[in-house]
Amino acid sequence: MTSRVIVVERDVQYQPQQAAAEVRRRWAAEGTLVVNLLSSPGAGKTALLEATARRLMGQATLAVLTGDPATDRDARRLAPLVPVVQLCTTGACHLDLAMVERGSTALGLQPDYLFIENVGNLVCPASFDLGEHLRVLLLSTTEGDDKPAKYSKAFRTSHALVVSKLDLLPYVPFSIEAAVADARNIQPELDVLLLSARSGQGMDAWCHYLQRKRQALLPQMAAAPLAWPMEAGESAAS
Repeated sequence: MTSRVIVVERDVQYQPQQAAAEVRRRWAAEGTLVVNLLSSPGAGKTALLEATARRLMGQATLAVLTGDPATDRDARRLAPLVPVVQLCTTGACHLDLAMVERGSTALGLQPDYLFIENVGNLVCPASFDLGEHLRVLLLSTTEGDDKPAKYSKAFRTSHALVVSKLDLLPYVPFSIEAAVADARNIQPELDVLLLSARSGQGMDAWCHYLQRKRQALLPQMAAAPLAWPMEAGESAAS
C-alpha cells in the first residue's frame, strides 16, 4: 500500500481577518473611530472610560461595549455617562468579532468614538481582531514594569500604551523608563501616554490624542482599513 502526503497551505485566519476588515471599513465610513482597550484585570479601563466620557461630554459622542466573564457591574458604572452594552462571555477569556457586532447592533448608534472594553487579560485578547482602528493597552503602575517582556504579543499588536494610575507612582516600585523601553523594544512605533484617571493628570493629553487619531485616520480608513500591528508573516492566532 502506498501513501501520499498532500500539503495544503491556507491561512486559517483569512476569513476572520477579512470579516474584521469589512467591519472596520463600515465603522470608518460611518465616522466612528473604534478603540479596543486591553489590560490586566484592575488596570483601570473602566475608570479611564468614565474620566474620558466626562472630559469629552458635549464635544463628541461616545459609546461603550464592555466585556466581562460575568456580571454587568462595569456597564452599570458607565451607564450614567454613556450608552453602553455589557458583553458577558460566560467565562470566555476574550471578546470576539461576533460578540462585538451583536453589541454594536444593540447600541443602534453611530458615535464618534466606540470603545471596546475587552476582558481583563493580557494573553487571549491580543489574538483577536475586533475590527478596531486603534488598539490601546493599559499598564498600571501597580502591576510592575516587567509586563511588556512577559506579555509581548499584547504590546506588539497595540498602537498605544497608556501607563495608568500615575498617582500611585510614589508608592510602588515601578519604573516608567524601564517599562517604556521594554515595550518599544517590542513595538518601536508604540505611542505612550501617562495618566491618572483618578487625579486627572494626563487626561487632556489622552483626549487630544483620541481627537487627533480620529481626525487623521478616518479619511484614510474609509478607503483602506488599517490593520492592527503584527510581525510579518504572523497570523492572528499565533
